[in-house]
Amino acid sequence: MNHSKLKTVFAIGVFYIIAISVRYVVTKTNILSDTNTYFRIIAEGIGPTLGVVVACLIFKLKFSPMTLKGNYKLLVFPLLVYWIVPILLISSWTIITKGSFPIFYVFMIFVYGLLEEIGWRGFLQQQLQGLPKTWNILIVGILWFVWHLNFDLTTTNLIFLGILFFGAWGIGVVADTTKSLLAVAAFHSLNNIKCENKLIVIALLLVMWIAMIVYMEKKKKLHKSNSG
Repeated sequence: MNHSKLKTVFAIGVFYIIAISVRYVVTKTNILSDTNTYFRIIAEGIGPTLGVVVACLIFKLKFSPMTLKGNYKLLVFPLLVYWIVPILLISSWTIITKGSFPIFYVFMIFVYGLLEEIGWRGFLQQQLQGLPKTWNILIVGILWFVWHLNFDLTTTNLIFLGILFFGAWGIGVVADTTKSLLAVAAFHSLNNIKCENKLIVIALLLVMWIAMIVYMEKKKKLHKSNSG
């Protein structure tokens, strides 16, 4: 194994040890049991981000080709489409169906998704880019599943593992296409949102987001064709 590959392996190891250690402390001990709900949401998801920061500092790595803005010309565009519109939609839907307007809670769920995605798609997927796509998906999916620290041999857990493999592929495609951390965080957050008729809300958002991604890809290909 050459020096570059060995460096990648150690960097991934440091990232993952920190990510899973923070997760264990937050979810399997009582250290944060009396803290604010929003603080716990952040704490549960921050492990992957902390792991990335430490691994990049130790091994002098550039974080990722992914940014908040990604391939979009202006940050306001992905921020509006992937965060502001869905947060307002979900919060408004909740006030209609339940009489509450949990906009800050929904916002925190998206922040939680961002903290995870900085690790899984922003760092891990990028570090494994040299592997065949199938191996990349399998490794990300397995490490992502183990990170949740839920090892009960139940049908629900097996379904959850399948969902994570699907997510490693699907969100991975979004990451490769948009290069936007806001976009992948939004797709990630859909699974954590709780509201009435959740599947309808998710379907509406997915249709909007996928249509926009397809449009952007066609526009990019047309631009390249015209330039050529």
